[in-house]
Amino acid sequence: MARQLLRLREEAQMTAKQAAAAAKKRAPDKSWFEAKVTRIETRKILRVRDTDLQVLLDVYGVDDPEEREAYRKLAREASKSGWWFGYRDILGAGTYIDLETEASSIRSYHVQNLPGLLQTEGYARMMIRAGGVTADEEEVDRRVEVRMVRQHILHRTDAPRLWAIIDETAFRKLPREIAAEQIRHLIDVQRPSLRIQVLPDEVGPHAGMDGSFVVLDFPEDPSAVYAEQTGGSGLLIEDPAQITLYETVLDHVQAAALSVEESRAWMERRLSQLD
Repeated sequence: MARQLLRLREEAQMTAKQAAAAAKKRAPDKSWFEAKVTRIETRKILRVRDTDLQVLLDVYGVDDPEEREAYRKLAREASKSGWWFGYRDILGAGTYIDLETEASSIRSYHVQNLPGLLQTEGYARMMIRAGGVTADEEEVDRRVEVRMVRQHILHRTDAPRLWAIIDETAFRKLPREIAAEQIRHLIDVQRPSLRIQVLPDEVGPHAGMDGSFVVLDFPEDPSAVYAEQTGGSGLLIEDPAQITLYETVLDHVQAAALSVEESRAWMERRLSQLD
């Protein structure tokens, strides 16, 4: 799909900047800029929305209905291209970050670590250092910066709905020197579109014991699951049957967890014990 769109732009004798400007005129309510066109063409954006594709086809003068449908089919097939794995860290190829940015809803379960979107800078820095990926402080700073920038999506006018279920294990592993700040942040950041539940140890064995994962939902595209793996790598899953399985697991974990109100009270008690 990426190569085909690049070819269409070149045949139209347009630069990426010109294509973005033309797309913006046709869809002024959408986000169009030169970097977006380039990222689509270089597969940095793996899921091309159908509405975006149709705008680009208009820009490049593709009028034939059968040809347009062929491109749409190709884009749909590309969006179901299977799964990707082996990301060494959050930077990697940027695939997960792209999906996270495009998501309308982010539902997750976390065992050992807190969700990246809900981490304070202090917690993120300590976790990155503890991960042993790098001992270079400039590299640590860069990784912390990326993690903080990711959180900007929570402050957009069209911010995704976020629902995170956090295992008590992650709270036990909080370094004491930053624990109070981090827990207070988890309490204060909540709002109707951002909720946190705690899965306490007393629950015992449960459906989510295989590990952490994130379910990403999109306005116009199929959902995807990102499952964490050993060593900080991840598995991106787009098979519908597998996604249904993960959603079922998430439903069971959510049912076993404390309610949102109980979880807030649980965190408040944990916070008071640090004083």
